[in-house]
This record gives sequence, structure tokens and C-alpha cells, in this order.
Amino acid sequence: MRKILALNPGATSTKIAVFDGADVVLKTTVEHQGASLDGFQRVIDQFQYRLDLILEALAAAKLDLGSLSAVVARGGLLKPMEGGTYAVNAPMLADLEHAREHASNLGAILADRLAGSLGIPAFIVDPVSVDEMEPEARISGLPELPRLSFSHALNSKAVARRVAAQLGRSYFDCNFVVAHLGTGISVTAHRKGRMVDVNGAEEEGPFSPARSAGLPSLSLVKLVYSGRYTEKEMLGRMVGNGGLYAHLGTRDVREAERRAAAGDAQAALVLKAMAYKVAKEIGAMAAVLAGQVDRVIITGGIAYSEKLVAEVSSRVGFIAPILVLPGEEELEALAEGALRVLDGEEPAKIY
Repeated sequence: MRKILALNPGATSTKIAVFDGADVVLKTTVEHQGASLDGFQRVIDQFQYRLDLILEALAAAKLDLGSLSAVVARGGLLKPMEGGTYAVNAPMLADLEHAREHASNLGAILADRLAGSLGIPAFIVDPVSVDEMEPEARISGLPELPRLSFSHALNSKAVARRVAAQLGRSYFDCNFVVAHLGTGISVTAHRKGRMVDVNGAEEEGPFSPARSAGLPSLSLVKLVYSGRYTEKEMLGRMVGNGGLYAHLGTRDVREAERRAAAGDAQAALVLKAMAYKVAKEIGAMAAVLAGQVDRVIITGGIAYSEKLVAEVSSRVGFIAPILVLPGEEELEALAEGALRVLDGEEPAKIY
């Protein structure tokens, strides 16, 4: 079998896994809590710190680095690109040096250093900047504000591939609507292996535990110019402190559900509204696919909420059979992408 090291750097942790083929032989998380990251001015400056901790974790697990066949990592905020598995190269690393601040930007850089020292390939798979939108999907009501494709592409494409396999078909022969329900919510239309439309999870579509997403535009402009908020404060209200948090003061759907069960009418209403908006977006993506939908797939951490999933399902069950694949198995998705290249199922794409 082929051993693959998968890395997923996040804001406060670095998730690490080693796979032997599709089997997990090691999975651990290195936490970066407290003041451990405070001394770094930019995310990119954390490179050596995180690399040392990764090597320490692998050494503690007695992993023979020489047994690895590849290193794969979560992709960062790169330029728009087609989905797939990409070989890490110099242009990609250069763009990540200057990309908008995000912990995922460290993924390819860490993978490149580790793989380079071992003489094995380094990959990324389906970063958030995957852009396969149709031309008509990009047009908004103002030419200076085109719609952009930023989504949970890694998990959305991974679950779509898995469902296609369950159906005994290829991902490239199926049409799916995938709703990823997490800290942000992105609903994507997959036509024959391409994500042809998506609500940008920070700008459009359903509000989520931490993001306001789509807002009444004229009212938003008035609020922005009201003098109540600075630009930084307004952006924070929309991404990080919006959505569920703005209404209920919590980003935890489980806490909101406990309140609703205890008789909190506002918590119950806001949760119902979030499910309503998810269902509405699923319906919109079904229209993108002209109603030709093989399955509606609900995934992400919030998909563990049986009540919320039931609320969504009650509104969209007429579209197609619904499959619920809760969680975000990003490390597994990374390994699967690397394996497809190593096993010759598809070529590595070039950035």
C-alpha cells in the first residue's frame, strides 16, 4: 500500500493523519492555544513553528518518514482554479506568500518542505478557491461586483464522489446538490463532476452559526454608512459574529437547540429560519440543474443535528432522495485525492 501524510492547518490547530492506502494508521491534532501564535505577525510566519510541531508529533508516533509516498495538504486562498489534485509548484507557493491571511495558506508550504526533504511529491486537493461556475452564474446586478466561487469544495466534492460510488456510478456522470453545513454554509450544484454554481459562504445564501451571509443589500448599505461601525467592525459582524451568534450570542447549534427545547421561542425561530434558508438555497441549486438531481447531499458538522436536517429535508424531499453524510472528513478527502493520482486514476493538475 502507499502511505500518505495529510496535513490540515487551521486557525488554532494543525490536524495530521497518515494513511496506508485508504486506512488511517495515525490521526492526531496539534493544538495552538493561548499565546503560542501571538508572536507571529502573519500566518505565513508560523511556518517553522508548525513544521517543528508536526515533526515532533510524527517522531512521537514513531513514524518512519522514509515509508511515505506523498504529502498532501489543504489548499489555501489561491487564484480561481478547477477542482482536482494539484502538484505543489513554485507559482503556487509564490501566490500563497501574498494571499489573503488564512491558516490554510500554510498547507502547501508545509507539504512542499516535508516532501522535498524526502524526494516524494506534494499535493493539494480542491481548495476553497475551486471555480467551475458557468459564465451566467458569475453575473450579479452590478458589473463591478461579479459573483465569486469560494466554498467548502474539499468536503463537498469528496462526499459527492462517495455518493456516486455508492450509486455504482462515476462522479462525472451524476448531478448533485450538496449542502455543507458548518461554521459557514455553502450549497453547491454539481453537474457531471463540476461545481457549476455555489453561494459564496461569506457573502451569499443562508446565514450560519458565525456568518450573516446574504443580507438585504439596500439596508446593508445604509447600516455601513450609518456611522455605527468601522469597516473592521462591520466585517466582523458579517464574518465571525453574524448569523446565529448575532441573534443568540452563541455559535453552537447544540446550545441553541437546548435553549429551544427549554422553551426559548427566539432560539427556536432562528434555528427554523436557518434551516428554511438552507432549504431555499438547495431549491435554487436544483433549478440551476434544471431539476435533474440524482441526490441532495447534506454534510458538514451541523448535519449531526437530526432536528435541523429534518427541517431542511421536509422542504426539499420533493427534489430528489436525500443522503446525510455528517462531519467534515477533510484529512480523508485529502488522502483520497492524492491516492487518485498515485494510483493513476487521474493526472496531477498544474497550477
